[in-house]
Amino acid sequence: MSTEILVNIGQQETRVALVEGGAAQEVYIQRASRHGLVGNIYKGTVQRVLPGMQAAFIEIGLERTAFLHVADMMAVPAANGSSGEVETRVESHRQLPPIQTLLQEGQDVLVQVLKDPLGTKGARLTTLLSVPSRYLVLLPYEPHVGASARIEDDAERVRLKQVVAKVASELAPRFGVIARTAAEGVDEERLAADLRFLLRLWTAISEQARLAGPRSLVHGDLPLSMRILRDLLGTDVERVRIDNADEFKRVQQFARVFVPNAAARIELYEGAAPIFDLYGVEDDVDRALGRKVDLKSGGHLVIDQTEAMTTVDVNTGAFTGHRNLEETILKTNLEAAQAIARQLRLRNLGGIIVLDFIDMRNPDHRVQVLRALEKELKRDSARTHVYDFSPLGLVEMTRKRVRESLGHILCMPCPTCEGRGSIKTVETLCHDIVREVSRAARQFEARHFLVLAAPSVVQRLTEDASMGLAELEAALNRPIRLQAEAAYHPESFDVVPL
Repeated sequence: MSTEILVNIGQQETRVALVEGGAAQEVYIQRASRHGLVGNIYKGTVQRVLPGMQAAFIEIGLERTAFLHVADMMAVPAANGSSGEVETRVESHRQLPPIQTLLQEGQDVLVQVLKDPLGTKGARLTTLLSVPSRYLVLLPYEPHVGASARIEDDAERVRLKQVVAKVASELAPRFGVIARTAAEGVDEERLAADLRFLLRLWTAISEQARLAGPRSLVHGDLPLSMRILRDLLGTDVERVRIDNADEFKRVQQFARVFVPNAAARIELYEGAAPIFDLYGVEDDVDRALGRKVDLKSGGHLVIDQTEAMTTVDVNTGAFTGHRNLEETILKTNLEAAQAIARQLRLRNLGGIIVLDFIDMRNPDHRVQVLRALEKELKRDSARTHVYDFSPLGLVEMTRKRVRESLGHILCMPCPTCEGRGSIKTVETLCHDIVREVSRAARQFEARHFLVLAAPSVVQRLTEDASMGLAELEAALNRPIRLQAEAAYHPESFDVVPL
């Protein structure tokens, strides 16, 4: 199956699409307005040491000074990034040394952001630097080898530790290396290539730290267009197409230094059509924001994302099959399993996911559907776990959250329904208004009442005698005047006693 990466560069937004077999499978979006600082490395200057708090305020060139606690420190290396000194990590469970023995005002120190600034608080910092790649994390000052605790398979964690220890001893004996969750199942060759990339990157960071002035950024997280070379560009990717000449040159230069085997696969896209119109990616993104996903057979999926979980309902729709009902159900469910796996990647849905396939009586059919789903999910870079059919006929699964979902990035809650997905009907609102007028009549001595509401509500009250407004006027012996307000929320109304 052919695989391409399309990169669309905008004024304030970069979008990347991973296309497999002519269909978009994953979409990544980075906007200038939502770019955090976590992971950035700065050459900071100690502004103030606070012995009573065991902390220091560090000036790193931001609006507010950043905060560094002694628990997030080691014996501070020289700010030029030299890795030739012996470093010792201060463990939180040990007796922490006085902060003033580690830092002095005016001292330069290399720090990394742990938490973004929030409200009136500055960024939280650490001197325990770490540089991540797709599979590994390089620890320049901590000679420790390990594997992520999130890898649940004990045998796989042991294997990864052994492989990483071997690769690290050969390529980076003075550094620490941690295998990330994404390294699960990855072979030694790819881990070694990842570590070589990290070592080249750390050499560049160290040189930049040596040359940088105080209170300046030394290394920020890679731009999305370059991060894809680190995270997505495997041997199965045939080419990367970029629609901006300047960015193409920058990515090519980056690839020649850090990913040499990828440089030849990077191309400048100069087509007349927008790059995301290739393979219908733009249309796929738009459709991924809706609830309904049509299947080729005539069936469809309905996808609902909530705070607690995501649910996917499978329906036969117009598909009736050619032989019998069981055949129709099996074929629809098999097609749905493939579509579900793709939609989870495309929409980047994570956490708990509940799949409601069409009920199948034949146990073998259930096994076929589960196997089809698991097969499609193997191409997903995010870790997934699929459980068997429950007694209620539901399939529960989990997918690791690796970034915000497409819907959360591109959409906001509807200002009309406020995320409920529905609003009161006009008839319901009319009855609410009649009750509110009755309530107001008991509370206020008014000569008449003014009702302000959306035009559709006022029209219904005026034209439909069943709303009971005329009877209420007669019962109250006071007139009720209606006034349409085009700017009113469809559910909003006011009853004003006059």
